[in-house]
Amino acid sequence: MIDPLNSRRLLLGAAKKYFLDAIESSDAKRRPPAVDEAPRLTPRAIERTRMSRSRDRILANLDDMYREAFERAKVSGDDSQMASLDFAYRREQLYFEILLDVRDAIERR
Repeated sequence: MIDPLNSRRLLLGAAKKYFLDAIESSDAKRRPPAVDEAPRLTPRAIERTRMSRSRDRILANLDDMYREAFERAKVSGDDSQMASLDFAYRREQLYFEILLDVRDAIERR
């Protein structure tokens, strides 16, 4: 003969399994399959992600930032600061152009 306490446990276990399986199967239909890749670290993730800023906008922002600093140095009459800002601007512009070329090459792939 089956123990009454054990039969209750069996009945509760069966009920839980029945209801949980029904919930899991309905959730699986609604949810897309899980992807086990780190975001933005794989070539596939990079291909799916579009870059938001245009080349012109980035270089215009750089130009505005350095122009304001250069004007402040010009008003104060600091020639060494103006020369330093001029060199830094050209260096940063070159770096950004290289990075933007790399970005464009990746997007074309």
